Amino acid sequence: MKTDKVFKSPIEKSSDFKFDAKVADVFDDMVVRSVPFYLEFQRMITEIARDYAQPETALYDLGCSTGTTFLSLNTLLDPSIQFVGVDDSAEMLKTCRHNLEANGVTRSLSLVTADLNKQVEIQNASVVVLCLTLQFVRPLNRLKLLQSVYKQLNPGGCLILIEKVLGESTEFNRQFIRFYYDLKRRNNYDEMEISQKREALENVLIPYKLSENMEMLAEAGFNKTEVFFKWYNFAGIIAIK
Repeated sequence: MKTDKVFKSPIEKSSDFKFDAKVADVFDDMVVRSVPFYLEFQRMITEIARDYAQPETALYDLGCSTGTTFLSLNTLLDPSIQFVGVDDSAEMLKTCRHNLEANGVTRSLSLVTADLNKQVEIQNASVVVLCLTLQFVRPLNRLKLLQSVYKQLNPGGCLILIEKVLGESTEFNRQFIRFYYDLKRRNNYDEMEISQKREALENVLIPYKLSENMEMLAEAGFNKTEVFFKWYNFAGIIAIK
């Protein structure tokens, strides 16, 4: 796993964060060091998905990045369950395919390049995962995406949503952000890296409050929802059709 040094050097002119080849190359290190309890909630995703994934159906990972979720699930799910990974980054999908092949994943697999701001086709899915993905979808399109997932998900199917979230008040939000940047410092990111990445993400990653995400899920049609993970400004939600 290569060390994330994407923002280690001064950047003269900031540009929006992109999941390009440079990021794909170090993404696994980046996400472990930047997202609190990342490996733990990957484990939790595995536990939850195992309860809902049905034989002869598909498990979709929308924003599959380097394939970590698939690797966690592969040995635990019925081999008849197809994996479908969707991402708008060709570089991420290339890394994902390499990781899955290198780890001996032989089940039916489809990797699709698609923009989640547009219609995404889902077929015969018992589980859909949105892990740190919805926050990158333009706000105008988020409800449409969740409505599309709900409509196409099999009855009794499960949506697993992990999101960076805002605090419910300005005071809590400031406090949680401070604690979050303390975590990055503990994981050996320096002040310049933290600042430059924050600026690059400013117009790309737009979080909602946890309550707003719950309301959006309800509006999309999900009437069974539960928060299964919460750490300051990160949350995990399960929603059942």
